[in-house]
Amino acid sequence: MTALPMKAASALVLSALILTSVQGVSASDHDHEHDHDHTHNDHDHDHDHDHDHDHDHDHDHDHDHDHDHDSDIYSGYFDDEQVKDRALSDWEGDWQSVYPYLKDGTLDEVFTQKAESGDKTAEEYKAYYDIGYQTGVERIVIDGNSVTFYEHGEERSGEYQYAGYEILTYQAGNRGVRFIYELEEASDDLPQYIQFSDHSIYPTDAHHYHLYWGDDREALLEEVTNWPTYYPSELSGNEIVDEMLAH
Repeated sequence: MTALPMKAASALVLSALILTSVQGVSASDHDHEHDHDHTHNDHDHDHDHDHDHDHDHDHDHDHDHDHDHDSDIYSGYFDDEQVKDRALSDWEGDWQSVYPYLKDGTLDEVFTQKAESGDKTAEEYKAYYDIGYQTGVERIVIDGNSVTFYEHGEERSGEYQYAGYEILTYQAGNRGVRFIYELEEASDDLPQYIQFSDHSIYPTDAHHYHLYWGDDREALLEEVTNWPTYYPSELSGNEIVDEMLAH
């Protein structure tokens, strides 16, 4: 990731606080607990993005079936043909980084719960997510095609256009989708690409997301250790904990 300003450092460094870039998809651990070695299939759909948002799939099916179907997708099990293009409006809103809540101890309850059924201690989970969530971009605002990054009291905005999606296949057998947007006018202060991952694979409003950003589209697809994560800014730290525990 590049820093803000972006191109003074390597293409994969966004800020002094970012170790690398962003995300991962989890079959069992809400965000990212799985083997991240992967290959990707190129689905570069650079066409008009006025797509049909009727994506609830087979309303004739019963509720339990729909719930299981959505759970499978969230866990990374889906068919290629189920993946649909998404507009930037799916992530519209005012978003806050969860990293400060990790640092101040608010998320400790989440790591304790993970330890009860996982293969790490609460302290080990916290260290793992400390790398994953780490970022200096404390806030992101998305309005139309405009994306504004807030970092260390400064803000920088750019217009982004849809640039297709990539399907990633992980070593564990589950998969994820990155939805990619490209900066309309090149800038030294903004990343050329941003890539969203929110466990969904077709148009729907995001409730949280992991974001990768930088100047090298392909290199970003290889980033699997640092995945800055954002929840709506109106939520308190305790409300974010409740959201995480519910998954």
